[in-house]
Amino acid sequence: MTSTARSTPASTTQDSNKIPATLIAGDGIGPEIMDAVTAVLDALGAPFAWDRQHGGLAGIAEAGDPLPPATLDSIRRNRLALKGPLTTPIGGGFRSVNVRLREEFQLYANLRPAKTLVPGGRFDDIDLILVRENLEGLYVAFEHYIPIGDDPHAVAISSGVNTRDGSRRIVRYAFEQAVKRGRKKVTLVHKANVLKALTGVFLEAGQEVAREYQGRITCDDRIVDACAMQLVLNPWQFDVIVTTNLFGDILSDLIAGLVGGLGAAPGANIGDRAAIFEAVHGSAPDIAGKGIANPTALVLAAGLMLDHVGLTEQAEHLRRAIHLVLNQNRTRTGDLGGSASTGDFAQALIQRINAQR
Repeated sequence: MTSTARSTPASTTQDSNKIPATLIAGDGIGPEIMDAVTAVLDALGAPFAWDRQHGGLAGIAEAGDPLPPATLDSIRRNRLALKGPLTTPIGGGFRSVNVRLREEFQLYANLRPAKTLVPGGRFDDIDLILVRENLEGLYVAFEHYIPIGDDPHAVAISSGVNTRDGSRRIVRYAFEQAVKRGRKKVTLVHKANVLKALTGVFLEAGQEVAREYQGRITCDDRIVDACAMQLVLNPWQFDVIVTTNLFGDILSDLIAGLVGGLGAAPGANIGDRAAIFEAVHGSAPDIAGKGIANPTALVLAAGLMLDHVGLTEQAEHLRRAIHLVLNQNRTRTGDLGGSASTGDFAQALIQRINAQR
């Protein structure tokens, strides 16, 4: 995967072979899975020079801000980051740090591949890519309340925003991903039968872009609720899905369920000024510190990061090691039906990586 944000390895004055990158361990299980991932990357020989920063609850504890200025400055300088899960309060508290990061660095594309890791489940041989628009839609959060009587929150109103230019940009990104990855079809997902303006403009722009790829990539479209049903009934009919912000958030979790859950779901947030890689799952505070969290999603996100900086051979080496650990060693954490600890899984990966040298 490449982007104008960083398509080739950069250098530092200290070590020309090192790629400067911001590392945010995150909240809850974040620090322990990040420790596992950095150990695996070290074994792989991945040449990142980590600038460790804070975010979320750790950012509040360190600097009184869930997204401290030092963290923003680091990402702005490095244009590359690996991020653990960050806690977002439900209903109140501070605004989502993930959303703020996407807005701050204009990370317009959210790439979420889903591939079967452990065969034999209810769904097998899944290999899908979901591309989600990251900056528009209902997640712009133009929200307010209207008080009635004694209730200051009697009516809640939210407005969504989709632009033709933003829609063209994300659909073109999806088609370019399809071309680069040898995919055959892109599906536009919308709700233009009801939200005729908000998602109608996305569908129109998407069909316009699709015409540029005629003869190379086929294109169809689905209404979002029908797409959700068809993903469960016959997910193999899909290849690359591109959709708006809210629909992409929901469908990406559904697709993760086809391959074993969020513990196997990596994500990449791509813009022209920066790229941030993350696990899709949350901070799971209920299991934090128990050493049982599955680091696979964050390891896979690190693989996407390696792809992004042009280290595709190391990325493939990493993904091969994951496959062997899960399916030959059968070293799996509890969410994948095993009993391995976070550290056990990381050590098994390191051993596989060393054995492949």
